[in-house]
Amino acid sequence: MNKENYDLKMQKVISLLNNRKPKLLLHCCCAPCSTACIERVKDLFDITAYFYNPNIDTENEFDYRAQELKRYCSLQKLDCVIEEYQKQEFLSAILGLEKQIEGGARCGKCFYLRLKKTAEKAKEMGAEYFATTLTVSPLKNAGLLNEIGEKIANEVGVKFLPSDFKKRGGYLRSIELSKQFDLYRQNYCGCEFSKR
Repeated sequence: MNKENYDLKMQKVISLLNNRKPKLLLHCCCAPCSTACIERVKDLFDITAYFYNPNIDTENEFDYRAQELKRYCSLQKLDCVIEEYQKQEFLSAILGLEKQIEGGARCGKCFYLRLKKTAEKAKEMGAEYFATTLTVSPLKNAGLLNEIGEKIANEVGVKFLPSDFKKRGGYLRSIELSKQFDLYRQNYCGCEFSKR
C-alpha cells in the first residue's frame, strides 16, 4: 500500500501561496499539541486557533485545556475561539462505539465531528483553509485525519490544509515548547474511553 506523505502535500500547498497569507482556522485539541503546529505555519497563514473538543471527559478538564490554549495563543498574539462544552454532541456521534479500541471506529467518528464543525466555522469566519493539530500526535492516524479533512472540505466548500505535523520532529518539538511555556500536558487524549 502506497502511503501518502501529507507533510509533503502541505509543503506543496504552501509553495503555491505566492507569499499570500490566507486565513487558516486551526482546530486545536490542546495547547501542547498546538505549539509545534502553530510554530510551523504561523508565518505562512493568518491563524485563528479553534477549540472545539466535546469529546473531553469532564467540564473541568475541558476548561483547563481551553484556558491553557488561550494563554498560549495570547503569548503568540493569535486569536483564539473557544466553543462551549457540548459533551452530548460527542456521545451522540459515537453512540454504539463506546467499547471500540482506542484508534478504532469511535476515533474516526470523533475526528469527523470535530473537523466538520471546524470547517463550518471556517466558512462562517471567511477563512480560506482549515486544519487540525491532531496530526502532531504519534497516537493519531494522520492518514485517516487527512482523508476525513479532504472529504469535509468537499462537503463544506472550504480548503483543507493537509498535514502530518509529527514529521520533521514536530512531536518532539511540541514537548520542548510545552516545557518552555510550562503548559499543562495531559496524559490521555480527552474522552472517558481513552482515559481507560
